[in-house]
Amino acid sequence: MTDDTRPGPAPPGADEAEEEEQPRGGTVDRLFLLPLLVVGTAVAIFLVFNVMTFDRRSPAGYLEEVRGGSANRRWQAAFELSRAVGRVPPGPEREALVAQTLRVFEGLSRTRADDVPVRRYLVLVLGKLGDRAAVPAILAAAKDPDPETRLYAVWALGMLGEQSALPVVLESSISEDSGARKMAAYVLGRLKDPRAIPRLQLLIEDPAADVRWNAAIALATLKDRAGLPVLRSMIDRAALARQASLSAEQSETAMVNALKALAQLADADSLAAIEKVAREDPNLRVREEARRAAEATRAAASKASAKSSGELERRACVLIG
Repeated sequence: MTDDTRPGPAPPGADEAEEEEQPRGGTVDRLFLLPLLVVGTAVAIFLVFNVMTFDRRSPAGYLEEVRGGSANRRWQAAFELSRAVGRVPPGPEREALVAQTLRVFEGLSRTRADDVPVRRYLVLVLGKLGDRAAVPAILAAAKDPDPETRLYAVWALGMLGEQSALPVVLESSISEDSGARKMAAYVLGRLKDPRAIPRLQLLIEDPAADVRWNAAIALATLKDRAGLPVLRSMIDRAALARQASLSAEQSETAMVNALKALAQLADADSLAAIEKVAREDPNLRVREEARRAAEATRAAASKASAKSSGELERRACVLIG
């Protein structure tokens, strides 16, 4: 940050975006632990400060503040706008907000101290609005001199599911910063492009535990089984604790997402471990997810067995005939 008195940036996907990204229909498309670069107590401090100093207004009102407010008010308004855009329904109002946000964003300096934090939050806004008209601007932001803007831009490209962003995200995945690699692994899963598989297979060997975890989950979304050993380690509380220091909530979230990934792969060799979690884990949420994963795995095994039996019967009929 350019001004030490400013709180740190809010995490991509916080608040309403966390709800928007809940997996649907058994898919695994959520970043379960945000990069350390974009989380921390500063967020909570800012939220308290924000309640005391900022009134609630429309997204258009926040954008107007971004345009014409004081330096401190502009970045606060951009932050609030990033939280408010989820309430804007599809239609002319949303389209107008996209166009206006793009104009403001493209008019900001990449290096001017007062503009840098505003750009970060507007990248989040563009990602959440989900309009592909913003793709060129976000792709450019993914090469921004500010590392946090780059991080948020990669996240936004993931929200858009923009497959043309694959080269940019792959480049981010080789960053020296583990937070950037972690975000890249997550976004490579969201893009659902099989060309990402070789890179993700390397990332499951990353020295940073949460990079490995995101890479394994991303591989599962692509139906690649290379991350199975990592996923199995994530549903073992003792193994998980050896890999990283996590709070109880973080451990449970990691386990839930690993279980969702295992359900997608329906790996029979993992069934015993999943069933053990379903019986013995102390957390109800984890046990319920493990039960669902076990059911999905058993159902897939049953279907595969029935298909195999049907194929054998068909061959037998051919031979007899």
